[in-house]
Order: sequence, then C-alpha cells, then structure tokens
Amino acid sequence: MAKNRGLDSPVEHGFPHLAIVRASITALFRRLSVDGIRAYDTSFSPADAAFDASDDLHLGAQRVAAAAVRALRLPDARMVVSFRAMEQAAAVELAAGPEYFVEVNDRFRTHRRDLAAALAHEVAHVLLHRLDLRFPGTAENEILTDTAAAYLGAGWLLLDAYREDALTHQRFGYLTPEEFGYVLAKRAALFGEDPAPWFTSPQAYEAYVRGRALAERDHRRAPLTAAGPLARRRYARARRAGAGPTGGPTDGSAGDPAGGPAYRFEPEAAGAGLRVSFPCPVCAQQLRVPVRGRLRARCGLCLTVLDCTT
Repeated sequence: MAKNRGLDSPVEHGFPHLAIVRASITALFRRLSVDGIRAYDTSFSPADAAFDASDDLHLGAQRVAAAAVRALRLPDARMVVSFRAMEQAAAVELAAGPEYFVEVNDRFRTHRRDLAAALAHEVAHVLLHRLDLRFPGTAENEILTDTAAAYLGAGWLLLDAYREDALTHQRFGYLTPEEFGYVLAKRAALFGEDPAPWFTSPQAYEAYVRGRALAERDHRRAPLTAAGPLARRRYARARRAGAGPTGGPTDGSAGDPAGGPAYRFEPEAAGAGLRVSFPCPVCAQQLRVPVRGRLRARCGLCLTVLDCTT
C-alpha cells in the first residue's frame, strides 16, 4: 500500500532532494518519451478540484477522484474513496486494477479544499505502478511520485495545500515546498503555463517563486550561452584546469544546491581535445559535447536544442 505522508509532519524547506527530483524528471522522459510527456499539456483544473460543504461527501469525493484520474491520463482506472481515522493524508492499494481503493484521512470530511491534493498523490502512485516505473528505496520512490504528480499537471494542488503560520503547519507529499515550486516551474517552462493564479495559499506562492528562481538558473548555467559573466569566468577556469598537464577529469560547480558539479571536463576519446558533460536544463539528462567554442547541442531525450559556448 502506497501512503501519503502525515498531514502535520514538520515542514522542511530548501532543496535537500534536488538530485532525486532531477533524476525523477529524467526517468519520466525516458519512460514516457517526449511525446508522452507533451500529452500532459493540461493541468488539473481548479474547478475540478473544488469540493465544498454543499457537495455530498461520497459523491463529491468520487467526482474529485475521477478528475484526478483524467488529469493523469488514466481513463480506465476507477478510484473508490473511503474515509477513516489515520495518520497519513491518504493511502492507495496498488493492485491490478481497474478499481483502486483509496483511504483518506477523516479530516477531509470537513477540510475538503485539500482532498484533491491528497488524491493527486495517490493517483500518481497508480500511474507509476502501471508504467512499472519505480526507484529502489521507499523515500526515493515517494519523491518520484510527487515529482510525477507535479510535472504531469496535478502537483500544484500538493503545493497549494502547504500552509504555515504561527498556529498551524500543513504539508502534503515528500518534496519541500520549494522543490514543488521547482518542478512546477520546470513544467511551466515546457508548456508555457503559469500556475501562479491557482494558488490560494500565500506560502505556496512564495515557495513557488523560490523554486522558479532555481529552475530559471538551470537555463543560465555554463556552458549554456545564457550563463552570466561570473559563471562564464568560473567555467573558463575549470576548462583551463581540464586542459592542463594532468589531463584528468575536472569538475565545475555553479553553486548547485544539490551539491553536484554543473559540468565536467574530460579528454576526448582520440585525445585531441576536451569534451564537457552537463545536465540538460529541461530533462536533466547528461549531455556531452566537444569544447570547440560556440555550438548548438540537441538533447537526445527531450529533443531540446541548446545554445552553448563551450
């Protein structure tokens, strides 16, 4: 049984899971292909997520669950929703289908505005189960699930359920609010979408802005031509070191919160020069190109054409 985390878990901030988030985006592109990803061009509608006190409890819950299924392109899956006292926000039994039984926290009987967020995570579990896409560890797999929900159009609900003030704190999922913002900004850049008007939580919007700033930095990192002067100078120093007499691989860090190098230099196979490897700013797949000045590189996974100055 796949479980959403507890509603009142402590709220972690920053980007502690960024490496797994990027690996999750890459895994989605590899499993679905770029055309498969682009089929998710419509996000979960705020109108479809609406569930208020005037709705019948069970009929309304089934309606929202059906909307989550449609949003994540699982038309032949049926969610059977029930309520019970539990620590987690929700849990789903992963079976062969087409019916999946989802248990949600009794709190949603009255706190209905966030039911769609809890269901989005569970439906994302079903999607990944059907795709046979998983990571080895439980924590990593939950991060994959949150990333899939956000990147494929339903995860903005999980971020909007985040609220934190002097009296209350609430979060859904396993990503930090800023990491949700990062993934949503990646999706927004791919589809030309702006999720900002959908946020009802001021804290969620602020986290989205912080995540978006980091996502935008991915498109301004050397050796991409859009990199700023400081990044270009750092890159030039690393390139000179990579071409030095030791001939060994040389890493260049651009202040990546994930702690990994932004690019890596290594000798070309024939030994006649250098090549540089760096993550695609769209799908995070590693690219390798020769160090030969200005060139255009095409990512073989997401098909993005990148303007580089190597």
